[in-house]
Amino acid sequence: MAPLDPVRERAILDATLELLSEMGYDRMSVDQIARRARASKATIYRRWAGKPELVVDVICNRFDMDTPRPPDTGSLRGDLAELVRCLCETAERKHALIMGLSSTLVSNQELARALRAHMPSRDLGGVEALLERAGRRGEPARSADTARLAAVAEALVWHRLIFVGPPLDNAFVEEAAETVLLPLVRAWAATPPEQAGEQT
Repeated sequence: MAPLDPVRERAILDATLELLSEMGYDRMSVDQIARRARASKATIYRRWAGKPELVVDVICNRFDMDTPRPPDTGSLRGDLAELVRCLCETAERKHALIMGLSSTLVSNQELARALRAHMPSRDLGGVEALLERAGRRGEPARSADTARLAAVAEALVWHRLIFVGPPLDNAFVEEAAETVLLPLVRAWAATPPEQAGEQT
């Protein structure tokens, strides 16, 4: 795998990410990537064996959900609502990319493995800070699991966007925080410590 000039490599990876969002993996070709990046196919093949390897590189090095950290509203309920709101904004920005990859991830296990390997490294600092603030205020957050809380919040947003349909409006944000996330955090807080680790 030959190294490339960093500027040229960035242009190729950015072009791949753009085309994934616009047309999906199956319809995208190395020819199109080369034209978009103003690079030759030979340049691409000197660095990557083919389209799968190039897309795996994009997933690992350019795929970023880039979710802003929820602000401090002064209450756990408010912070959870802001968490959902931030996820909604991200989902709307990344919707085309996720849809472009989704069908391929079912059939292409190499890409699926690359995405699964990348996602655990995502920044959960915003959720951690949210729970820490709640704890300092004396609100119930003692046994809340950061990663699981983030996963449930993300699942609510993507289910709404893909299966139920927009809008990802304030009514949805408030309902998700009030009827799902807040009761979940309170249930974790009410669970004895010795049982919290046994939850699935």
